Amino acid sequence: MKIALDAMGGDYAPATTIEGAIEALNEYKDLSIVLVGNEAEIKAALDERKCADLPITIHHASQVVEMDESPLAALRRKKDSSIRVAVDLVKSGDADSMVSAGNSGVVMATCLYVLGKLPRVERPAIAAIMPNLKDHFILLDAGANVDCKPLQLYQFAIMGDAYARFTFDMEKPRVGLLGIGEEDVKGNELTREAFKLIKSSHVNFIGNIEGQHIFSGDADVIVCDGFVGNIALKVSEGLAEAMGKMLKREIVEKVSGKIGALLFKDAFKSFKKKTDYSEYGGAPLLGISKPCFISHGRSSSKAIKNALKAAREFHRQGILDVITRELKEGLSGREAVAVKE
Repeated sequence: MKIALDAMGGDYAPATTIEGAIEALNEYKDLSIVLVGNEAEIKAALDERKCADLPITIHHASQVVEMDESPLAALRRKKDSSIRVAVDLVKSGDADSMVSAGNSGVVMATCLYVLGKLPRVERPAIAAIMPNLKDHFILLDAGANVDCKPLQLYQFAIMGDAYARFTFDMEKPRVGLLGIGEEDVKGNELTREAFKLIKSSHVNFIGNIEGQHIFSGDADVIVCDGFVGNIALKVSEGLAEAMGKMLKREIVEKVSGKIGALLFKDAFKSFKKKTDYSEYGGAPLLGISKPCFISHGRSSSKAIKNALKAAREFHRQGILDVITRELKEGLSGREAVAVKE
């Protein structure tokens, strides 16, 4: 399969994106990658590395979207940006999916404008994989939609359930709705109405999940609007980083300095790996008609490699076809009545 990689996206591009592409191609022999961006810069970076035998091609894009640009301005003024060109390659069939660590708002808007949504999807959602005490869970929406309607949260639950089944290899993922109380009558109007819709669906709905239980491992999929989801995601990243530093400092100070650090070296390494966003690579835009992945702006080459891996698996498993079918089947019978009400 062929993936279009926005080589200019991210804080450390194009060096890290190119290095990540090379790492992915060395590991996955069924991949080919199109590096999209400034041809001269990409070629210079490739010439410094031993990758002449790898299936890499370059597709020139004359513009780059900055991290602080608005989606609307980028769509209007930068039609030859590396983001837009990568998405266009997917639309034309010259690539099977795309990955970008660039401006997430612009990636989202461009995918929506160029590729469109799956049938019956009102809003796409960013599905972020995060660690918990038992293994991992999927949080969606992680930032694509600030304001949502109950029906959209219902659709997020359907899409998240399908994604979790394939990604985590489980029959019935436990789906929870992020709220301020376990009882179905608690929350705002959005969560109370969404609760009714999700409860009527075919997913294994376990009810409301409170903030302190996000990482308990009780839910495999946690649904919320993008405003809440993005805050939860960023707070989690910051807390994990701060906790790692605090633990290391306490151990060094309390357990005889360097000896303490050495004793807990493996534990620190394991903790860092579990909480490191680069281990999960990128998050798919569930609801877009073609596979599109957004990576962290601070992505390392490892994160890019893992994002390409995630895009590869997403395409190979045909998750979009599953989501399309289940959204179509879901809005029938009892679920259709609930939505109408």
